[in-house]
Amino acid sequence: MPNAYILLRELQVYGTTGRAFRGYLVRMRKGVVPALALVVVAVAATGCFSSEGGDEQRLTGLRENYCLKLGAWQKARNAAGTITPESSAHEKAGLAAQEASLAMQPLRDESVSGGRTLGEETGWAINDGDSEAEARVVQYCDDAGFETLTR
Repeated sequence: MPNAYILLRELQVYGTTGRAFRGYLVRMRKGVVPALALVVVAVAATGCFSSEGGDEQRLTGLRENYCLKLGAWQKARNAAGTITPESSAHEKAGLAAQEASLAMQPLRDESVSGGRTLGEETGWAINDGDSEAEARVVQYCDDAGFETLTR
């Protein structure tokens, strides 16, 4: 379903009674129903409706997402390291750090080598620039089978 901004923009362009806008709404409605059906079929095909192995699949998905976001942060941080602090690359690195931290939240209590938690290690790696903590979270991703997602 389109967001309010798009609908507002269309209202400004076509007006509230314009034929083109009504046609836009009809075309949009025709596209939404098949897309929604496709999402339901895709979710059903992945087994998200099944309780069998659902927790393990969910955990694997969370780990993969975390490792993907961690790798994106590493890449953005490395790119920003060669550019002046005022550049947009530093802003991208900051956003990537936030995304990695958010992806870590459901996994924060998972154990990482040395008796620490993933939450602690991620915080030290991202916020404090602790290279040893970063190595431990990369090892966590390696142990989870997602080593190729990190740098």
